[in-house]
Amino acid sequence: MNGYFITLEGGEGAGKTTVLKSLRNELQEKGFDVLTTREPGGIDIAEKIRQIILATEHTTMDGRTEALLYAAARRQHLVEKVFPALRKGKIVLCDRFIDSSLAYQGYARELGMDEVFSINQFAIQDCMPDLTLFFDITPKKGLKRISSNKDRERNRLDLEEMHFHEKVYEAYQLLVEKFPERIKVINADQPLERVEEDAITTLTRDLKEKSIELR
Repeated sequence: MNGYFITLEGGEGAGKTTVLKSLRNELQEKGFDVLTTREPGGIDIAEKIRQIILATEHTTMDGRTEALLYAAARRQHLVEKVFPALRKGKIVLCDRFIDSSLAYQGYARELGMDEVFSINQFAIQDCMPDLTLFFDITPKKGLKRISSNKDRERNRLDLEEMHFHEKVYEAYQLLVEKFPERIKVINADQPLERVEEDAITTLTRDLKEKSIELR
């Protein structure tokens, strides 16, 4: 793969989806060839799986079923969209990836991070992100943002108790400690403009350090 794979992670209401657009614009202005996408989704099959996973009426879904559906959507998304873009030398910006599964299903659902990682190893064929930006905000503040944003897509995970979201947040802290070279923390508990500036600065620095040039 000749491209560069960047993922954005965080709990509900972290603002990563909004910042992703700013990162895309900044990179395109610098002359990079950029693809933006999201998980679960990004392509037709994965979007259909997304509808099943996140439908608010599917509250009885088993945790293992959920983990497997995410991995299946991830695999198809990689094959159809991400892999081809990376082979063409593009920078791929993806809203969520494997760390979400480790945090939400592995840790918060208590399936085990190692077990969920094993499922995903089969799906991703060792395709880990080159850089991950973690948008750090406490669950209480993140969920408060969601409740005040009427335009945001409501999903099944929004219905979880606060304890679940606190476990997700705890999991991300563990992942940051485990993968400090890959995962960079962005303070998301500040005005959007500052969050965007910090994310752009971190991303630009990483590209420069790794000598990622225009393609």
